[in-house]
Amino acid sequence: MDPETEYIIRMLTAALLGGVIGIEREYRAKEAGIRTHFLVSLGSALMMIVSMHGFGDMLRESGLVYRVDPGRMAAQVVSGIGFIGAGAIMMHKQSVRGLTTAAGLWAACGIGLAIGGGMYKIGFAATFLAVAGLELLNILVRAIRKKIIHVVFTVCDSSLIPELSNALSEAGYTIVGTSAEKGKKDQEKLRVSFALSGKAVNEEQNLFKVLENFENGVKLSKID
Repeated sequence: MDPETEYIIRMLTAALLGGVIGIEREYRAKEAGIRTHFLVSLGSALMMIVSMHGFGDMLRESGLVYRVDPGRMAAQVVSGIGFIGAGAIMMHKQSVRGLTTAAGLWAACGIGLAIGGGMYKIGFAATFLAVAGLELLNILVRAIRKKIIHVVFTVCDSSLIPELSNALSEAGYTIVGTSAEKGKKDQEKLRVSFALSGKAVNEEQNLFKVLENFENGVKLSKID
């Protein structure tokens, strides 16, 4: 087999393995899907091949002797993929989304570099572990994580926020996260958001029971 055919096989293999990870992300309707992972892995393999063989061949043809370090190109590819990964990360309802997708792109980049370097077994093993990790760990996390709901309250006085937090805790909720901002319509009131876990059913009914002790000082605005 001539070298160029071998390089094409490497690029094709890398692209397909990257696409396998992309299928899992596409299935979950994530920002970066099959095409993104396909191209990331393909491009990484291409850059590794060019780094390992292309520059050296050109120098030898010109009669120059120079030691080519493929690690330099690999380091630049890994750094560059950070820009694409950052584009997949975003804020949504007081939480960060896209970290897993960004990590998947980073893994696809590594797989492309491995295949581009001729490490087929490593590339296939990394793909299997990545897909298995995304699927199996997702099932495991769902099994051990309690249901989390996002609740927004309208509070007339900021001094009521600690009391509201204590009341929610006493009612059996675990406060995972909280934030507060001024209301858009009435600047004298605050909108307080809580991420709660610990109650699986009848959230609205349970929350209204918590608010009975606050009269009109606290109102329930939204439940997600």
